[in-house]
Amino acid sequence: MRPTRRQLLGVSLGGVVAAGIGLPAAAADPGIEGLVRSRIRPPRFRDAWFPITAYGATPDDATAGIAAAISACHHAGGGHVVVPPGVWQTGAINLLSHVDLHLEEGATLRFSTDPAAYLPVVRTRWQSVEVYNYSSLIRAEGQTDIGITGKGVLDGAGDNEHWWYLIGSGQYGWHTGLPNQRADWGELERMNNEQVPVEQRVFGAGHYLRPSFIQPFRCTNVLIEGVTVKDSPMWTIHPLECRNVTVRGVTVSNLGPNGDGCNPESCTDVLIRDCTFATHDDCIAIKSGRDADGRRLGRPSRGIIVEDCTFLSGGAAVAVGSEMSGGVEDVFVRRLHAPADPAADEAYLQWLLCVKSTSTRGGYVHNVDVRDVDSRAWMYRPLEVTFSYQGGGDQSLFPDVRDIRFDRVRVARAERAYRIVGAETKHITSVAITDSRFDEVAAEAVVQYADDVTIRNVWIGQT
Repeated sequence: MRPTRRQLLGVSLGGVVAAGIGLPAAAADPGIEGLVRSRIRPPRFRDAWFPITAYGATPDDATAGIAAAISACHHAGGGHVVVPPGVWQTGAINLLSHVDLHLEEGATLRFSTDPAAYLPVVRTRWQSVEVYNYSSLIRAEGQTDIGITGKGVLDGAGDNEHWWYLIGSGQYGWHTGLPNQRADWGELERMNNEQVPVEQRVFGAGHYLRPSFIQPFRCTNVLIEGVTVKDSPMWTIHPLECRNVTVRGVTVSNLGPNGDGCNPESCTDVLIRDCTFATHDDCIAIKSGRDADGRRLGRPSRGIIVEDCTFLSGGAAVAVGSEMSGGVEDVFVRRLHAPADPAADEAYLQWLLCVKSTSTRGGYVHNVDVRDVDSRAWMYRPLEVTFSYQGGGDQSLFPDVRDIRFDRVRVARAERAYRIVGAETKHITSVAITDSRFDEVAAEAVVQYADDVTIRNVWIGQT
């Protein structure tokens, strides 16, 4: 549909805005992106195959057989641990160096819903706060060259009767008399704010902080390729403090609470390519620690590439934050697709890019470059940068946010084309929206407390 009028909107409410004039924001440095690409190389595995059935795995209980096959593969110098077609019930899986967990087409690993299957507790982060908690369903710590590949299915078995209700919302099956995570999360937040030593933050048995699905922790050279991952208890793919991570050709289906698709946290050099996401929360969320923990650790996420992915539902296609206190820099987003659903009469993908923080975070977000996006979905705000995500109190630890670029983006329908709002005491710096088109928009764009904002060759049509 052709727009009824052409608008080049630059609404200045405390900032300096250039609408089609002035200098652009800092240009993308192709050298940085090229350097990141040159460093990302998926691991290779020895041509040796270890079927889990040869190590005692049965469909009713594959846990011990999978562990034995992984150990044998690792000690033999590496290779592929093979899950054959069929449905295999399992508890927690721990990967070791040089091992690829390979699911053949028609294979499903269905994970236990018994929290005891994910004990003993391990060091992890829960909503980006350090803690000892249940193991992720698939975990590796301090390993090199690990993989999860194939055409099979990883089923976390989360639903309103298992895991999800612990959010404490009737939408996910909770009712009076059932436990929930609220007290535990409040206590963990207190421990973070007071910087209680991590060794004293022990949850797990008797507590209700849900585990994530896949978490390589402090690993180098990680490959997750081809599999379908569904119904995680919480975050789905959560690389934590890793280097050189490739997530390629993966399908994520997770409509549960906090059911993010892929959350690289405090990672360096990550490629997310050719993936499909159908989530309730953010599809991809780049993180680096929450509040005091994130600032203490000081481990940023840097060198993140997202390209050629499809987004069917969720919060943001790509979010930065809100837990980004350790910093985020050099994020390159390319060729995203959000197809239309003719049956949808409301937003089912809220943002293409949302940079979100609060007054308690601190940290920084530098150099986020989004290009060549086609979105036919009805969405809330294709681009939003905000310092007031879910409250944050009256503190003044706003992040330093600069060099955000949004180029060659086509959006069919939106509430607003963009909303860029910093704080009176901390302005956002250097934002460019260029060569883009928003066909049907209900309300005017907003820019507040932002400096050096360029809006050039942007078409915004009214609904």
